[in-house]
Amino acid sequence: MNVPVALVRRPGPRLADGLVTHIDRSPLDLDLARQQWQAYADALSRNGWRVVEVEPADEHADAVFVEDPVVVHADLAVIARSGAPERRGEAAGVERAVRDLGLRVAHIEAPGTLHGGDVLRAGGTAYVGLGGRTNGVGIQQLANHLREFGVRVQAVPVERALHLKSACTALPDGTVVGWGPVVDDKEAFSRYEDVHEEPGAHVVLLADDHLLMATRAPRTAASYRARGYTVTEVDVSEFEKLEGCVTCLSVRIRG
Repeated sequence: MNVPVALVRRPGPRLADGLVTHIDRSPLDLDLARQQWQAYADALSRNGWRVVEVEPADEHADAVFVEDPVVVHADLAVIARSGAPERRGEAAGVERAVRDLGLRVAHIEAPGTLHGGDVLRAGGTAYVGLGGRTNGVGIQQLANHLREFGVRVQAVPVERALHLKSACTALPDGTVVGWGPVVDDKEAFSRYEDVHEEPGAHVVLLADDHLLMATRAPRTAASYRARGYTVTEVDVSEFEKLEGCVTCLSVRIRG
């Protein structure tokens, strides 16, 4: 797999029924969401990623958030088990997609639960959010699966956000950047910085010097550019209404 792959899944007709936990529900424009999703996928493609669509799961409102059912490290795909029972059916299509890519597959087994959106890798550490969708048994199982790679797994409390990566992500240099009001334990990270706007806490690494982020954080985007990063901005406002962000709309697999 010489060209990096981004797995994506189109928003289905029930998107507006997606789960919301920490925010109030607001009206969602499905046509606009589909346009935003296409622009997101196009941004990945333009910047060197081979975009692979996972088969639809239209009966699952949250299936567009394709990051949650799997954690990929090197050639291993760990199929997650959602802490929201109504989301567990999303995983089957994602498993078929990673198998088609030739990845090895492992599973989080009951009573463990895990969401990919709770797994944040920075340096040699995988920080895993312990909260509503991911439990301690799931974190321990993930640690067992990643042991062969020498990855250190560290649980981090998540109470004020849906997922760990709803609160923070990491820059290419390993600095964790977060929206302070919803980061439960800033001291958990070896390097941590607050950002200026909530959507600025969510970055996808397109390359070592190139970030993808939401349009609604212009001050944070400017600060990243001042650090020498190229920044591509996309509008994901309809997905933000469901506690989504740029990270959860794809699974990035580097060769």
